[in-house]
Amino acid sequence: MRLDQIRAALEGAIPATMATCSPEGEPNVAFLSQVHYVDGEHVALSYQFFNKTRRNILANPQGQLSVIDPFTGRLYRMRLRYLRTESEGALFERMKAHLEGIASHTGMAGVFRLLGSDIYRVEELEALPGNTAVPAPPSLQPLAALRSMCEKVAACSDFGALVDTALDTLVADLQVRHAMFLVMDEPGRRLYTVGSRGYARSGIGSEIALGEGVIGVCAQARTPIRISWLTQAYRYSRAMREVVRLEGSPAELSIEIPYPGLADPHSQLGVPLLHGGRVLGVLLVESEQDLHFTYDHEDALVAFAHLVAATMRTLGDTVAAAAETAPAETRPAELDCPMGGQPQEPLQLRYHAASHSVFCNQDYVIKGVAGAILWRLLSEHAATGRTEFSNREIRLDPAIKLPDVVDNLEARLILLRRRLDEQKLGIALHKSGRGRLKLQVCGELQLTQL
Repeated sequence: MRLDQIRAALEGAIPATMATCSPEGEPNVAFLSQVHYVDGEHVALSYQFFNKTRRNILANPQGQLSVIDPFTGRLYRMRLRYLRTESEGALFERMKAHLEGIASHTGMAGVFRLLGSDIYRVEELEALPGNTAVPAPPSLQPLAALRSMCEKVAACSDFGALVDTALDTLVADLQVRHAMFLVMDEPGRRLYTVGSRGYARSGIGSEIALGEGVIGVCAQARTPIRISWLTQAYRYSRAMREVVRLEGSPAELSIEIPYPGLADPHSQLGVPLLHGGRVLGVLLVESEQDLHFTYDHEDALVAFAHLVAATMRTLGDTVAAAAETAPAETRPAELDCPMGGQPQEPLQLRYHAASHSVFCNQDYVIKGVAGAILWRLLSEHAATGRTEFSNREIRLDPAIKLPDVVDNLEARLILLRRRLDEQKLGIALHKSGRGRLKLQVCGELQLTQL
């Protein structure tokens, strides 16, 4: 029997038990939350506290580990020999990120600190006799799913199509109901949602700080995080969003866009979008069922995320090149008013320069780079009546302070367009050709900058 055949039993849905013995012959049994699979001959246990199990292992480096497959009830027993403790490297960082992801969700960040990864060689593995359930046939064929997902992404020609295609294929091929696509801001401190599937609200524009929850820790550690079950100790608590007091406003104004995630996810899998040493974003999938995401899901999603990240960079380069060679002007067909007609009252828009936040009739619209872009377009339109703009002039405008990364503008424009479509304020932004945009405003604008 191979260790990779019983990986489901290592997940911790049913706690493992570790038996050790002191040099004096005194036995000790402890429960473990998770056993980390290293390779076909090794497992790793987290070292967080200097407890009796660890004292015994350091003095007598042998132990016996029992694990149970949560799907069949089959009990497995393995004889272990302690080899070493790692406090750095890829394995340590993965285990640390998993622990921090759980701790962040429960408000215990910094409390459950991983001191090291204890590496053990599996010297013997056996399945113990007993009645077991017949395992259900696998619900996912990972290679077939990955092939379909990659073929669909390869056909994408712009960033908006990439976001929608990635999310749609996660639902259709990876068999998930809840998924999010988040992009890293260029200072590398926050991630913002550009698309989602399966939630009551889309959460377009909602933000997660680096190191916050599974998403933030996944991006910070640059490693996938999979949480396969929910217990009371790990109950997901909503991350508090930023609330900013804006000078000059009569009261505190919330610039929060509600996060779309499940209130009580029983399974989560977050995978970073990595390319060229940079974190471009995160893909997150969730489920209301325990043990929904397996190693097969994780392997498929990691491979898929690499393709998505590479496509993001390729499309960013293509968009930038297209903007340089775009025709002087390309006009689309006339567009319908987002409000279905002219609004009765002028649109009251306020811009808070400190945070680049835009409000329309007291309602928060957008902030940051996307807010600066929107205000620049609205100001130009109010002053001159202009509706056609180019990506190139936006990218080069020093007032917008766009980071010198080619894919950033396209991601911000996607966020802005989708946010305006959701708000239905009477303002819309559309592509009107290669590297060109058309602003549509229904009615009169009254602009105030604070």
